Amino acid sequence: MRFWIYLSSLVCITAAAFSKSPHIVFVLLDDMGYGDIGAFNPDSKIKTPRMDELAAEGKIFTDAHAPGPLCHMSRYGLLTGRYPFRTDVSVWRNTPLIDEDQVTIASLLKSRGYSTSMVGKWHLGFHEGEDYTTPLHGGPVDRGFDSFFGIRASTDIPPYFYIRGREAVAPPTDRIEARGTDGWTRIQGEFIRAGGIAPDLKLEDVLPRFTDEAIQVIESYKSGTTCCENPLMLYLAYPAPHTPWLPSEEYAGKSKVPLYGDFMMMVDAEIGRVLDTIESAGMEEDTLFILTSDNGPVWYPSDIERYGHDSVGGLRGMKSDAWEGGHRMPLILRWPAVIAGGSTSDQLVTFTDFLATFADLTHAALPEQAGPDSFSFIHEITGDRSKTTPVRQSAVMSSGSRGLMMIRTGDWKFIDGQGSGGFSERLRGDKDAGNEPDGQLYNLKEDLAESNNLFLQNPEKVDQLRREMKTIVNSPKSRFN
Repeated sequence: MRFWIYLSSLVCITAAAFSKSPHIVFVLLDDMGYGDIGAFNPDSKIKTPRMDELAAEGKIFTDAHAPGPLCHMSRYGLLTGRYPFRTDVSVWRNTPLIDEDQVTIASLLKSRGYSTSMVGKWHLGFHEGEDYTTPLHGGPVDRGFDSFFGIRASTDIPPYFYIRGREAVAPPTDRIEARGTDGWTRIQGEFIRAGGIAPDLKLEDVLPRFTDEAIQVIESYKSGTTCCENPLMLYLAYPAPHTPWLPSEEYAGKSKVPLYGDFMMMVDAEIGRVLDTIESAGMEEDTLFILTSDNGPVWYPSDIERYGHDSVGGLRGMKSDAWEGGHRMPLILRWPAVIAGGSTSDQLVTFTDFLATFADLTHAALPEQAGPDSFSFIHEITGDRSKTTPVRQSAVMSSGSRGLMMIRTGDWKFIDGQGSGGFSERLRGDKDAGNEPDGQLYNLKEDLAESNNLFLQNPEKVDQLRREMKTIVNSPKSRFN
């Protein structure tokens, strides 16, 4: 059934739009690289048929970026439309990162009549008690979601237990010991940290359990009384292929990239289960399905040499880095009734832009303080925007490990310091620091691999970008309309 979307006077939507807002299913993967999906990297050694199919049926974004190259940074920017360097993301372990009155994509959509559900990894903090027998406040159901089933953080960060709403399904009264996998670094393979675990939770079951819960959300919505009145928004935040890499028996040893590739194949199949459910429910045409990852992978140059698989698809760096491999993410949008299959966008977008985009999609006016770093790319969805008109003029972020600031403007990227500022520092050390310039400047159109530092050759461009970056960092917002 076709819908017409009526948007504000600032957004001109063509006759291909809809009278009712679409269902939104947002699937966020964890630590998947730009080069893992075949649709983004034809040389990928991992089979991802369902994600490739999704890309063929929708639009891929080749210049999409996480707002920060670590899990909690990225998720904060996605949900709030605010750059994560504007808050102290380090307090997530016992304090909610999102303020009580802060607009989120969930609270925005809920105000527009959506039924909002979240399943999966939160990683944005709760007010946590000592024994997890009291309610956990400040989480998803206090920040715009009608329902939540998930975990507090990653499946390698204890304590490990399921949460439904504000309540621990079972407190983490048991204990699990640390483990790893021979042949991989400490933070790869089956890596987990020791700590408390709930008796009802097995780490290898978390991924399929979240798919089961997501399917139940869709099926319950379809059979409920509101399915024809209120659209559904489901945020499915898988904690995979983040460590521990725990492929089920069906996928163990089945890929050309041992363990990691096996786990990725399982992730692809779990996404397929969600897609099949949407189709069975008759919701496919009317659903905006979004797939991306929160940040880059933990995948070293030695791993590329060993397995012939480049998880970042020719980019430089990995998770936590200011280099492209840390934050340039595969992004796929499918909406069969609106988006032409097999289409591509090379627009610069970041996850902070989803808040303003959803506002335009649902004819909502963002409050003045909401989404301070969010720019709508609604026309990239509807096909009305000229390819020569940029969605945003610039993007600014901080690296994950060392707070190294960077700005991207047009084809140019400036990093205000040496090195990656992230996990790649472990490889680099300080041995080359004395011979390097004080900053980095790359022309990504000519050098996407960031192999040719033009810092010394272009002092005027460096000064220009440094000034622009400082202006944005020192201002409370980068969006002024």
